[in-house]
Amino acid sequence: MKPNKKSSLIKRHKQTFIAIAASLCIMVIAYAFTKSVQKNLGAITGDYHIVKSWTLPSSLDEISGISWIGESTIACIQDEEGTIFIYDLDKKSIAKEIPFAGAGDYEGIVINNNDAYVMRSDGLLYEILNYDNDARDIKTFKTGFDASNNMETLAWNQELKALMTTPKDRDSNSDDYKGVYEISLQTKKASSIPLLKIDMNEKALDVYKHKKIYKTFNPSDVAIHPKTKEIYILEGKDPKLLVYDSSGNLKTLHSFNTAQFPQPEGITFSADGQLYISNEAKDGKATIYLVELQ
Repeated sequence: MKPNKKSSLIKRHKQTFIAIAASLCIMVIAYAFTKSVQKNLGAITGDYHIVKSWTLPSSLDEISGISWIGESTIACIQDEEGTIFIYDLDKKSIAKEIPFAGAGDYEGIVINNNDAYVMRSDGLLYEILNYDNDARDIKTFKTGFDASNNMETLAWNQELKALMTTPKDRDSNSDDYKGVYEISLQTKKASSIPLLKIDMNEKALDVYKHKKIYKTFNPSDVAIHPKTKEIYILEGKDPKLLVYDSSGNLKTLHSFNTAQFPQPEGITFSADGQLYISNEAKDGKATIYLVELQ
């Protein structure tokens, strides 16, 4: 017996309706799952855009820290040589080299007016007064950190008129957080109480969590936005950026594409709030990026 054309048409419409309904259900479930994931992560994931890039000379292949000077110049250090390199963004070249020490693992740099400060990975702080003068005065200070902390960060806190730093590896006080500590210019010692805590159990970091909790986030540099006073903490090991408000609350996590950011190690702001991030050479050339966060 031939099937009734009307019943066949109804059957096809019914099947189509079921398929559409099923698709809608899947979309609703997927949306709900996505919102749930965002809720668990704090819905703080942010995007970024590389506005401009500079390819650095081989002498800066191991670039480990940067600090804005002004007039399109950035002070750079690399982790093998005790020299401050002044890089001219307009001319795309090194304008000057300023030696301050011998070979060593130099990681963080701050330029504050006429003075420079450099952090060595074992926690030794170099103070270079009148750094751009032949009669510069160089002293070293033990900050309270050591090689077990693996110090890579240094920033200037304009409000406190002090330096800031945080350990890359273990915090001496706890494996559950890494504190951002103030370093007084008077004592050159790190404070015992952190200005903020990078919580290794933060929900936004769940996807990066390691069996050894202190390995969840490994700061490579720190900077403060000159206008918003937000605190930016960079990681080079698993490239990403955490942005905290001035009260120490996590606002945004920016995960970087490793093809673009193979090893981001330095971060700084221009006076008007433009963000610059440097990358060590890793299967390519070292770079500095002008980055716009979205």
